[in-house]
Amino acid sequence: MRFEPVLDKLKAVAEYLIRVSFGTTLLASIVIVYTAIIVILSGRSEEDNRGRRGRSYDPGFNIFISPSDLFWYWDPYYYRRRRRKTEGEMNFFESVFSFVFGDGDPNQEIEEERWKLIGEYITSHGGVVTAEEVAPYLDVPPIDGNKEDESYVLPVLLRFDGRPEVNSKGDILYRFPSLQRTASTWIGSRKEYVGKRWKTFVGEATKFLQEKQWDFSKAGRKEKSLVIALGGLNLVGVIFLGSMLKDIATIRGGFLSFVTDIFPLLQIYAASFFAIPLSRWFLIRKKNMEIDERNRARKQRALALEMPDPTVRQKIESARAMAERTVIGADRIIYSSEKDFGEQDYDAKEWERRFRELERSD
Repeated sequence: MRFEPVLDKLKAVAEYLIRVSFGTTLLASIVIVYTAIIVILSGRSEEDNRGRRGRSYDPGFNIFISPSDLFWYWDPYYYRRRRRKTEGEMNFFESVFSFVFGDGDPNQEIEEERWKLIGEYITSHGGVVTAEEVAPYLDVPPIDGNKEDESYVLPVLLRFDGRPEVNSKGDILYRFPSLQRTASTWIGSRKEYVGKRWKTFVGEATKFLQEKQWDFSKAGRKEKSLVIALGGLNLVGVIFLGSMLKDIATIRGGFLSFVTDIFPLLQIYAASFFAIPLSRWFLIRKKNMEIDERNRARKQRALALEMPDPTVRQKIESARAMAERTVIGADRIIYSSEKDFGEQDYDAKEWERRFRELERSD
């Protein structure tokens, strides 16, 4: 526990350095590669060298990078800020990282949302529900018409300390005592919900848990075009430089010797610049297909609850009849923060006695 915050900070710093270095390496690679090409071409013949002195090298592509983009290097809140950005608002360095590595998992907080929705649903229905009612929030298979195994409810039972109960008709219901306690009365009869359609209980946006699709990149079209063009320019330059280095008999040192030493790294970088996004594209397609299947299955479960068949309706009505809440009244309060400590009317023995009585009553 002591070292976990430090490790988290070190992890964030490492991710930050990778983001910065990858975009910067693209520009550095282009400069190194094309500078080496110019040096080789200028040294091939004295006549060609004299003819090229009056010309400046122009790759035919202009790079527009705002000076303000450099402040991104000192942005410690990059990931938080990027989640709030919309498409087309990234600077050059962000676009490079987004194109190559993507923008992270869009469902990073899906588990928190899942348990929040399930907890709210169980609480609002008196702490007793059926498996069919929590299915729209879980990763469940589509309804196939056969009697299904309700083992998918087990994580919910473990999460909220629930227990299964069997009613007089043999149906399995799930009670969650920890979600039945409240400090206010439950307005209305506990059978108030019996017979009403499920869609009247739940808001339109929370009928089922819906996962978001993965985006290949949130960078705008212009930003992606610039990144692809620069990556292609670098790849072509590396290929061209590789063929030129093979034709050079000896390299006596200096800049070309340095380029020769790091040339394998330049090749790896130029190839991975497109290999990583290509593999991500296939992986994202597979992930999105799986997300679509899960969303369709949960939606099917939600629609089935709007007009349940007689068997499911009977189970839901039984759950509503069993639902109850333990109201904590003034007679059950041992200590209250409404008064100062010195004004509390109890001693240690009396507190212990009343506490044991409440434990036995529960």
